[in-house]
Amino acid sequence: MRNWLLFLFIIPCLRLAAQTDSSVRQEPAVQHTPAKVQRAPGDTAARPVKKKVPVVKKDSAGVTIPVSALKPAAPVAPVVSSPVVPATPAATKPVATAVSPDSAQQQTVVPSRQETAYDLFLKELTAKNVFLRSNKPTRLDVNKLRVFDDLDWLVYVMAGVVLLLGIIRLSYLKYFSDLFRAFMNPTLSQRQLKDQLSQSPFPNFLLNSFFVISLALYLYLLMYRQQYITSNTAWMAIPGLIVLVAVVYGVKYLMLRFCGWLFGSSELADAYIFILYLINKVLGILLVPFLVILAFCTPELAKAFMYISIFFIVLLVAYRYIRSYSVVKQYLSFSRLHFFLYLCAFEVAPVLIITKVLLVALTGGL
Repeated sequence: MRNWLLFLFIIPCLRLAAQTDSSVRQEPAVQHTPAKVQRAPGDTAARPVKKKVPVVKKDSAGVTIPVSALKPAAPVAPVVSSPVVPATPAATKPVATAVSPDSAQQQTVVPSRQETAYDLFLKELTAKNVFLRSNKPTRLDVNKLRVFDDLDWLVYVMAGVVLLLGIIRLSYLKYFSDLFRAFMNPTLSQRQLKDQLSQSPFPNFLLNSFFVISLALYLYLLMYRQQYITSNTAWMAIPGLIVLVAVVYGVKYLMLRFCGWLFGSSELADAYIFILYLINKVLGILLVPFLVILAFCTPELAKAFMYISIFFIVLLVAYRYIRSYSVVKQYLSFSRLHFFLYLCAFEVAPVLIITKVLLVALTGGL
């Protein structure tokens, strides 16, 4: 019984030993390759890379089969090669080299850039010239931008006024001579002067119209030079002033005629109307050179001639009242106070009221 138990124990051990010897005999030798060294960026020490040994499996006949062949092939992902980052200069440590004092003395000294004559000239120019300095003083621009006004229309208007006066002057020479003779000689008979000038009613009408145009242009240029109105409103201001002057003197003519008929002094009214429109005709002719000067000269010169023209206008108005007083004195007996009150009430006051209304309308009540 003891021998059978020993035999049963020995048989499995022998079988196990036989299988171990056959597996060692049939297993191929694994070649050991040297491990590749992989260096990480910025790492100075080399590290060995372990290579994985493929796992093999034997079948029943003793043939080795790799494990990868038993598994289904998986899709291979594309291998993205990472760029090799070069080592930064900070990673490399500078090597300190010792320099002997003898070699330091033998090193050649590089001279700095020497200043040329041109550099010295530029420095001197920058120091002397005020406008080239960095802290140069600021100055106001005295040459301001000139505002352009299109005044071509004014040239044609002035040319038309002068042309109209020239046509009247050349067409009616005798009328012009009688007009200035009556103006310069107040002692002549009023009836004789009226008869001489009444023989030409058409030039009388032309000169009255010329006075209206001339006075209207003069008023416009006065307001333009005083900056009450601009040149953009000329198309409306000049015709309006012409109509205003014509209406004022037309109403005055009708009122004088009506007063002469009402008080039975038609002859006196005719004499006063003759003197009034005689001075107006001369004033219209006298304003022509002032119109040209006020239209085209500089503001300083225009201001001087504006005062000169106002002086002549006041002088002619005073001359008209002096001549009117001498004529009216022949027909009526009145005191000088009454005549002064008449001038203030019917001559001066309407002019001042009309001027005030125009200024308020143009400046907006300023």
